[in-house]
Amino acid sequence: MTYLILTAWSFAVLGPIWILVVNSFKPQREILSSPASLPQHGTLDGYRSVLERGGFGSLFRNSVLVTGISIVTVLVIGSMAGYALGRWHSRTSEVLYFGFIAGLMIPIRLATIDVVKMVERVGLLDKVWGLIPVYVASSLPIAVFVLTAFVKQLPGELFEAARIDGASDWAVYRRIVLPLIRPALSTVAVLAVLPIWNDIWFPLILTRSRSERTLMLGVSELFGQYTSDWTAILAILMFAATPILVLYLLLNRTFIQGLTTGAVKG
Repeated sequence: MTYLILTAWSFAVLGPIWILVVNSFKPQREILSSPASLPQHGTLDGYRSVLERGGFGSLFRNSVLVTGISIVTVLVIGSMAGYALGRWHSRTSEVLYFGFIAGLMIPIRLATIDVVKMVERVGLLDKVWGLIPVYVASSLPIAVFVLTAFVKQLPGELFEAARIDGASDWAVYRRIVLPLIRPALSTVAVLAVLPIWNDIWFPLILTRSRSERTLMLGVSELFGQYTSDWTAILAILMFAATPILVLYLLLNRTFIQGLTTGAVKG
C-alpha cells in the first residue's frame, strides 16, 4: 500500500513536469489539442521567440542575482544565528528565538505597505537590489528554525574540547559548526530558493522598470486578456525551472539527510 501511494504521488509530481517539457516543443495548436502527448510536429519556435524577445537576458540575470545573493545571505546569517541560539541558553535567547519563529506564522505580505515604505526610504524602490533584503527577511525564520534545531543535536563535547584548546567563537563556528551542519544548509537552501525564485508579488510591487524585473514576473507579462502565446510561455518556464531542478539534483543527497536528522528533531 505504501509503494502504491508513493507511486501515485510520483506521477502527480512528475506529471506537470512532463507536460511542461513536451509542450515546450509543440506549436500552439498542438498544445491545445493534445497537451499530454509527445510532439508530433516538434518545433523550437518557443525557445527562439524567448531568446529573440528583448529583455529576456536581463530578466534571467536579475532572478539569478537576487536569488543567489539572498540565499547566500540567508545561509550565512541563519547559520550564525542558529549557532548562537543553539548553544546560548537563557531567557533572552528564548525571546530572540521566538521572534524568529514568529516570522513563520506571520506572512510578510501582510506588511507590504510598510515594506514598500522602507524600501523607498533607503532609496531602493524600482531597483532589483531592493528585493534582496525583503527575501532575506522572509527566509530567515525557516533558516533559523532548521539550523538551530540542527545545532542543538551536535554533541556538547565538541564545543567543550574546542574551548579547552583555546578556540574562539569564530573558530568554533567556522571549523566545527559549518562542516557539521552542511546537510541542514542544503535543506534550507532548497526550502528558501523556491519561494524566492518563483515570487511575483514583490517584483510587481517594488519594481516598475522592465529592466529591473525578475524572470517569473516576465512570464506573467506573456499572458494576454484574450490570447496567450503558450509556446513562448512554456519555453520560458522551461528556462525558469531548469536552475531549480539542477540545484535540487546537486543537493538531493544532503537535502534528504538534513530532513531526516537534526532538521526535524526538536
